[in-house]
Amino acid sequence: MKYQPLDSTRNKPSMEQMAQLDKLTRQQLKELEERQKTPFQKFLDLVIMLLPVVCGLIAIGEYHFVPNNSPNNNPMTYMGFLIILVSLYVLYFLYAFIKKGMGDKTVHDKLLYRAPLFAALFLLLAAYDYLTLKTGVLTQPFVPCMNYIINIAWIDRAYIIECTLHTLRLMFLGYFIGVALGLVTGICCGYFERVRYWVTPIIKFLGPIPTSTWIPIIMVVASSLFGGAVFIIALGSWFAVTVASMNGIQNVDKDYFEAAKTLGATERQLVFKVAIPHAMPSILSGCTQAMSSACTAIMIAEMMGVKAGLGWYMTWAKSWASYDKMFAALFVICFIFTAVTKALDLIKRRVLRWQIGAVK
Repeated sequence: MKYQPLDSTRNKPSMEQMAQLDKLTRQQLKELEERQKTPFQKFLDLVIMLLPVVCGLIAIGEYHFVPNNSPNNNPMTYMGFLIILVSLYVLYFLYAFIKKGMGDKTVHDKLLYRAPLFAALFLLLAAYDYLTLKTGVLTQPFVPCMNYIINIAWIDRAYIIECTLHTLRLMFLGYFIGVALGLVTGICCGYFERVRYWVTPIIKFLGPIPTSTWIPIIMVVASSLFGGAVFIIALGSWFAVTVASMNGIQNVDKDYFEAAKTLGATERQLVFKVAIPHAMPSILSGCTQAMSSACTAIMIAEMMGVKAGLGWYMTWAKSWASYDKMFAALFVICFIFTAVTKALDLIKRRVLRWQIGAVK
């Protein structure tokens, strides 16, 4: 028998194969990985995607069959809420497989990624109901069950909607004023050294001061509580956007400016065609941070002085020991801030879609 030396390069891809891999897009790589999955792995993916349905049925069964520890008026409200959530997920599941059958696996991949989170959400709802309504570990009415919260939110929906609209008006007014001023200040400080010389000390002085520190002062000095709240929100947004814009423009490679000057670019073109586009990732991150600051400031401002809004509603409900109303407003606040953050993320992806194209 003739001895065959081991070939260490037998399982290694050739140079041509490596070049082809470099040219593959992210979607093509996913399709390649899908083809390499074993039948057991595909079955496991299906189980993961069906897991939220199982967990949703567990939440429904827990609520229906486990005896209550306290009175529960209008019990079918929460039951209907759970059924709607499970039904929406089933429709999402069917839509994902229909799109997959048509050759588009984007929705399928998103559902596979999010399915564990949806399953955890149903289990969290079941655990919360068990600890409140079923066992009383979390004492009611101080920690009301989900059925109480949904019922009172529906009963008091007109007042909650009015407070929500006031909160949104106040938040977006202060946010957009702060972002607009922050963009001007940050771009000027980042590009013009003389402006940065005078403004940087002010930023360093105001930056370490928390937004909540200004609230007692502004509430006394301001002619109206609404105007003072707008100023507080705008101040926090201005600082976040200013710092992010200034740092983003300062970090732009100087070679881009030199190349643009060589091609005859004017000062205005250097700012709007070179500096701002290359600093856009940092600017958008500053806008997201500014929204977080605005959300915190508006809740504090409404709780301390403004006579309307969700923060005021929570304080008012607490003073009357209406903890179910307080929790209802809390969930509305969480939903609003989550939706706003998601919208900012979509805007960021849309504006920075050239980065995704570069990755592909």
